[in-house]
Order: sequence, then C-alpha cells, then structure tokens
Amino acid sequence: MKNVQRFTIMLVLLMAVSGLRAQTAATGIEFFHGTFVEAQAKAKKENKIIFMDAYTSWCAPCRFMAANVFTDQSVGEYYNAHFINLKVDMEKGEGVDLSRRYSVMAYPTLLYIDGNGEVKSRTMGGKSASDFIALGQKVIKGN
Repeated sequence: MKNVQRFTIMLVLLMAVSGLRAQTAATGIEFFHGTFVEAQAKAKKENKIIFMDAYTSWCAPCRFMAANVFTDQSVGEYYNAHFINLKVDMEKGEGVDLSRRYSVMAYPTLLYIDGNGEVKSRTMGGKSASDFIALGQKVIKGN
C-alpha cells in the first residue's frame, strides 16, 4: 500500500514538473497589451518597429497564424527581441479606425510600422514560421 502511495506521489510530481517545463519552453510571440498609441510610444522609446497583426475573428489564415506561427518558439525569440508586437481585431474598437488608416483590405495583413506611424512593410496572408521570420529579418535590414 505504501509503495502505491509513493508511486502516485512521484507520478503527480513528475507530471507537474513536465507541465511547467512545457509552459516555459514554447513561449512564442509576446503581444503588447495596450493601445496603438501606447505601442507607438514604446516603439519610439525602444527604437523598435511595431509588428501589427491586423486580423479578424472569422479569418481562417488568421487563426492558423495565431495557433501555429505566433506560438512557435523561434518566431517568439526573434519577434520579441526586434519588434513591439501588437494584435488588433480590425472589426472591433480602435481596429476599425486603424483598418481605414492603413488601408487593410484582406486578412491577415501583417504591418510593420515605425514609431511615427509610417508603414515600413506590409504583406497579406498566412505564412509559415520560417517565412515569417525571414520577413521580419528583411524588415529589420530595411529591404
């Protein structure tokens, strides 16, 4: 009986440790929680470009990016180091005005915007993790 209890305790501890490791290992992109104006101020202060995911809730490629690309560890490492990352639903809140301001016509539209609000690059549609990182590298190099 004592062996069964010990085994159960060890199993529970092992599962808890592996669960914590899984949570910290795959971080992906850390999106800024604030307004576009606040993201601009942060971009200016940190001398970074804003990456803005202009999405809608019903868009299948948007959901693919959110589930498979933005959660990728290598994507997170690159984008978290080089950009202020912002997700904006183009059909809600400030997204409606931003959609007009930046002429968002399809989803997802991936915008790279400097601290002054000037678009440095834009592309539309879903990307693989490797293509998305390559796109970010191209933006940082200014190509």
